[in-house]
Amino acid sequence: MNRSSLVRALFAFLVLAASTYTVLTAKPELGLDLRGGTQIVLETSDSPTAKADAKNTDKALEVLRRRIDALGVAEPSVTRQGERRIIVELPGVQDPREAAKVIGKTAQLSFHEVLDQVAAKPAKPAAGDLYLPNDDGGGGVLKLGKPAMTGDKVSGAEAVLDAQQVAAGWIVQLNFKDGGGKIWSQITGKAACQPAGSPGRLIAIVLDNEVLTAPQVDPDGGTQLCNIGLPENNSTITGNFGEAEAKDLSALISGGALPLPVEVIDQRTVGPSLGKDAIQASALAGIIGVALTGLFIVVVYRLVGLMAVIGLIAYAGMSYAALTAIGATLTLPGLAGFVLAIGMAVDANVLVFERAREDYIGGRTDGLRRSLRSGFQNALSAIADSNITTLLAAALLFFLAAGPVRGFGVTLSIGVIASMLSALVVTRVFAEFVVSRKFVLDRPALSGIAGHGRVRTWLEAKRPALMKHSRRWLLITVAAIVISVAGVAIRGLNLGIEFTGGRLLEVSTAQQITPDQARAAVAEAGYPNAVVQASGTDDITVRTVTISDDEAEKIRESISRIAGGTELVRNENIGPSLGNELRNKALIALGVALLAQLVYLAARFRWTFGAGAVLALLQNVAVVVGVFAWTGKPVDGIFLAAMLTIIGYTVNDSVVVFDRIRETRNARSTESLGPVVDTAIVNVLPRTINTGISTLFILAALLFLGGDSLGDFALALLLGILVGTYSSNLTAAPLLVELEKRYPAPPPRPKRTQRDRDSEPDRGAVV
Repeated sequence: MNRSSLVRALFAFLVLAASTYTVLTAKPELGLDLRGGTQIVLETSDSPTAKADAKNTDKALEVLRRRIDALGVAEPSVTRQGERRIIVELPGVQDPREAAKVIGKTAQLSFHEVLDQVAAKPAKPAAGDLYLPNDDGGGGVLKLGKPAMTGDKVSGAEAVLDAQQVAAGWIVQLNFKDGGGKIWSQITGKAACQPAGSPGRLIAIVLDNEVLTAPQVDPDGGTQLCNIGLPENNSTITGNFGEAEAKDLSALISGGALPLPVEVIDQRTVGPSLGKDAIQASALAGIIGVALTGLFIVVVYRLVGLMAVIGLIAYAGMSYAALTAIGATLTLPGLAGFVLAIGMAVDANVLVFERAREDYIGGRTDGLRRSLRSGFQNALSAIADSNITTLLAAALLFFLAAGPVRGFGVTLSIGVIASMLSALVVTRVFAEFVVSRKFVLDRPALSGIAGHGRVRTWLEAKRPALMKHSRRWLLITVAAIVISVAGVAIRGLNLGIEFTGGRLLEVSTAQQITPDQARAAVAEAGYPNAVVQASGTDDITVRTVTISDDEAEKIRESISRIAGGTELVRNENIGPSLGNELRNKALIALGVALLAQLVYLAARFRWTFGAGAVLALLQNVAVVVGVFAWTGKPVDGIFLAAMLTIIGYTVNDSVVVFDRIRETRNARSTESLGPVVDTAIVNVLPRTINTGISTLFILAALLFLGGDSLGDFALALLLGILVGTYSSNLTAAPLLVELEKRYPAPPPRPKRTQRDRDSEPDRGAVV
């Protein structure tokens, strides 16, 4: 074993050891779409006294954090996004109505003397008079004095059980600061002097022009607190509070006031069953897909294929370890990306093995090990180019997309890097070790690189003149694009609420009901224009315009009455402004992705190659979008993730074909381009087919086992891979041939050998 091989083996051992340790000791951070809970996105706006910048938004964030901590939610997350947005994640919260009411209150918390209680607010109240409905259960309207104290004098509030009278239920304890206790004693002492049962005995606690509570001072009727008041250090509020009411009240009081107005622009609630089912489905799909992929690779590439399977297992461990090590949040699209990248990780190994077969069979190298090394060296350029294009797509997902789709970009990026490590380091170490054994050297057929596969053998025998009919292939491409565009024009796109805004409610019913029955129930709830569809066997989805949480709950209750009960699967509410923003970001992401790929291809190849790749991209994107348009399937954020992955995959495939065309053309510079392209396609088509089949195993498993969301994602990628296999060979290459006929490239310079250099005169000598 030479020094480089020893270093490679040591590095592989260290990587595998570190990955194994991390897998066994760390746990990934699951997103709310996998563990269940509620995510609320708030956007701040300017107030008369404060600007909605990053500094003031951070102040609002801290107030929200205090309120949420008081609610007792386990492991909440409150983070700022950009300058004006705050993302609140509440794991386990399935009914977001109370939480949204608590965290979204914006006005100044204040304490008021009650001057009077009337049946209704006067038609023309006197200037300065404040009348508010008594929402604390007392009824009528309270006439309030000016604020005697604001919330900044309260250091905290806590909901506790009444220790003296447990049967009385929950109470709220108040703690004061900065002289607040003294003010509290003064106003409660003044109230205690009023006649028992009169409105003057009440102290109103007001937030956002709503009376949170109006407790009575000394409700037993005694006057011992008159002019003395309640203790200065702390006090209690009693009433007919349940646990939730007491905790909500204490959260609002202790949180204080938000310095800026906030608006809920996005709210998503995911039931615990959706994430659990998604994890189980993805795990099962991953196991089945990897098993089928491994079996296929071993059948095609034998012993080196078996080493590639070991590399795949190492890849899965490295990816999982990297995700947990960097603290990445694993989301539903991210989980799909993790499973998908397992299939894509095979590509580098297939490229290497096919090149090793060519060198061994062609007699260009001596022995199995040298052929395998040559395969790694010759495939390195194509591997690097193809993975860079995929990384470009993944990076664009992270920087330009929003929401859980960003998680897909993270896991896809990690997957690409891990796949290169597993293929170029781990698999190489094991494969070189195996092909160096005497048992294998005596039986080279066992290695898997001593002979071509059936596809390559058939192609070598037939030698199809594909580029002889280049215009025919381009005509098929144009027809496919026209049919796809017609689907968009005639049927339109079924844009998800992420791009349009609105409410999407999905519930699982205890008893199976038809969409017509569900539609009638939703109409009875007051929404006859809602879009109601069946989702799976027992799930019903309802899509409406933007409505409140209470209105969504009304729809759910109406369905429950005819279905024997329901369980929440997901509940999403996206404001129209955010929908427009997400749609624009999606278009920008797609446009930038195409531009980035074009710039990269222009740098690596001639412009005619780039034009061919762009047409292949256009065909692939158009066909997938067209199929979704004709079938009415939803176009949402997960679909965007699939489309950007398809772009990366198509360019990946085109780069491999172009890399071989360029190499073959340099070696046969005197021949016409058509036969050169035919030879290049024959050489790389087995790789394309083998990689495609490996990836299709994973996607087919996701399609049938992944549920609606992952199923549509897998369908888009299945279409993309099938069309991409055609377009990279029979769209990009024919267009290259046609363009080169009109705009031929200058002939490549022959490579100068040492003999050429030795025969040249010494330019520094006098001749």
